Amino acid sequence: MQTKPTYLILENGMVFCGKSFGYEAEVMGETVFTTAMTGYMSTLTDTGYKGQLVVQTFPLIGNYGVVSHECESKGTSVCAYIVRELCQEPSNFRCEGALDVFLRENKIVGISGIDTRKLTRILRDHGSMKAKIAYELPDDIGTVTAEIKAYTAPDAVSAVTCGETTSEKPENASKKVVLWDFGASDSIKTALLARGCEVITVPAGTKSDDIAALNPDGIVLSNGPSDPMSHPDIIAEIAKITEKNIPMLGICLGHLMLAVSEGAKSVKLPHGHRGGMPSIRLSDKRVFITSQNQGYTLDEATLPENITVTYKNGNDGTVEGVAYKNIPALGVQFRPGTAGGPNATDFIYDEFIGLMK
Repeated sequence: MQTKPTYLILENGMVFCGKSFGYEAEVMGETVFTTAMTGYMSTLTDTGYKGQLVVQTFPLIGNYGVVSHECESKGTSVCAYIVRELCQEPSNFRCEGALDVFLRENKIVGISGIDTRKLTRILRDHGSMKAKIAYELPDDIGTVTAEIKAYTAPDAVSAVTCGETTSEKPENASKKVVLWDFGASDSIKTALLARGCEVITVPAGTKSDDIAALNPDGIVLSNGPSDPMSHPDIIAEIAKITEKNIPMLGICLGHLMLAVSEGAKSVKLPHGHRGGMPSIRLSDKRVFITSQNQGYTLDEATLPENITVTYKNGNDGTVEGVAYKNIPALGVQFRPGTAGGPNATDFIYDEFIGLMK
């Protein structure tokens, strides 16, 4: 593997120097960190990271190589992958190849040798920042930081949603569920199929009348990237479909947009919830370790009376789950189950199935 000096330039002017791996290209985006200790294949294929430069806090990455079984989608969404140490000789009975090759084939820029502990502390204390990856340092760093600050990410949801409506069902399907795809992880469909549901996946821009015409028993609003408040057209369609009184489950971005359609507001988290996070179920104070990837949360002060908080984050106390009094619906900030785990909250799908009975 050939490497060359590579620079991560933050919008505040700080520069980190490392070595290149994977695909080589100059890129810009929002720099975020994930605390996940396993499942880097899930991270690299998670649509919630669309256009982002992801910092992996776990120091050694690539030691079990490429494991396609742990992928969350058919493609990749990460703009760049930043690690402390890259393992170039993976060893695992499931290994299908080296991570460096996977990144090159999927056009993901990589940097190794970065002091990820220092970088994570900066992002933790000052919040997620825009940044640029370059292979030469300019004489005038101020010109680059101005360029970085002016950068605006394109619409991420439209880039990761499916292109057409598709249907898949197991033998003896008992329920029909519409999966509203804002960047849905494959694990959502897998969980629904395993519970005897026919799954009809529809693009993000699908109209509420078209969804209702499918006569579903339930609707799942999927995970996805970006600010939920930046999709007023989708939120308007969600508000219309809630009038049909069809049972609904919102996951991550879908959860946020469902709540916003009912009158709540979302706010940006300082550095997001990415990786393994403790979530407290308020009914019995039980703590679940959950998989998360979200840069926004609901502003609890704006929740209308028809929304009840059911889960809170164990670290910062932000809202991580809600139930609705006026419609048969629930929503969670975390992933009920992911390819890389943990899967302790799979029962959320069972609760959704219960709403359809």
